[in-house]
Amino acid sequence: MTAHANILTPGTLADTAAARVTVTAAPGRLSLRARGDLSALETALGVTLPAKIGSRAQANGIEALCLGPDEWVLLTAPENVAAVEAAGAAAYEAHPHSLVDISGRETTVAIDGPRAVDLLTLGLARDPETVAAGEGRRTFFDGQTVILWRDAESKFRIDMWHSFAPHLLGLLETGCRELAAETL
Repeated sequence: MTAHANILTPGTLADTAAARVTVTAAPGRLSLRARGDLSALETALGVTLPAKIGSRAQANGIEALCLGPDEWVLLTAPENVAAVEAAGAAAYEAHPHSLVDISGRETTVAIDGPRAVDLLTLGLARDPETVAAGEGRRTFFDGQTVILWRDAESKFRIDMWHSFAPHLLGLLETGCRELAAETL
């Protein structure tokens, strides 16, 4: 099991009239790679894996995001990671796959507020408006690979590697304050 190495203390980084940026508590996170008929694996995990890139599904305490034709990221409670790994291992003979605990790799940041979309456009390589609520995408923020989750119209999460977090969080904090200054 990968140890959680949250380099940042969860809490609010910036809170302005434009947007709020919050470092969240670290979820359990697993990378899944599999091909073919996924039914045995889905039964073992207890979640139907979305087939369309960017689609999300949730069941039995697992949230799955399809990142590619044979790739998903699974989020769960940290205390549930071992059970998800065991379920995957039990299905391996019926459906060979790769299921790896990557819980210690990333920091998650929540962004919400009336100008959340504007804040994201300051560094995001894609227009956040093209990601529908309830979907997610792998993309780039200021040249760094991130996973963008759109939870609602003006509510997002970004998963970023710990090593890039201080830089990207600095950009988000500065952008949040600059957008708030525009509204004065």
